[in-house]
Amino acid sequence: MASNIGKRLIQIDVSSDTVCPWCFVGKKNLEKAMEQTMDKFDFEVRWHPFFLNPDAPKEGVKKSDFYKAKFGPVQFERATARMTEMFRGLGFEYDMSGLTGNTMDSHRLITLAGHQGCEKQNALVEELFVSYFCQGKYIGDRQVLVDAARKVGVEGAEELLKDPSKGVDEVSFRC
Repeated sequence: MASNIGKRLIQIDVSSDTVCPWCFVGKKNLEKAMEQTMDKFDFEVRWHPFFLNPDAPKEGVKKSDFYKAKFGPVQFERATARMTEMFRGLGFEYDMSGLTGNTMDSHRLITLAGHQGCEKQNALVEELFVSYFCQGKYIGDRQVLVDAARKVGVEGAEELLKDPSKGVDEVSFRC
């Protein structure tokens, strides 16, 4: 059993959107760095919302259509190929199927998880990233969010998501 005596606590604040593939890549690289120094440091990672597409539709749109329209077909193909390569390097398969859209509910849920501890929050962020990027799930879907919360032990997800205004004030639009 490792001792925490003499270890310095490092707090890391991450501003991220749940539909940002580079945020998932960054999370995995951050975890590698933390593992390499865990004998010297304890880490506390806190996740904060950043909205890449704050006006994205709540009902969701096909990912590939949305990103082709946003970046153009050539840049979309290049970015998809690059992300596929990056994800494989991390041991994941990049999945462009499914829908994308407004991420407010995912951020409300991440904020709720943060009130239950950084470990739960980090586990939820991981589950949401994997669901969205590797399984083609739409994280704007209430049931997908509830299932992710349940899987990592976040309590109160259903109650939060039933009320579309609950927790919105805690989710700021800051960068």
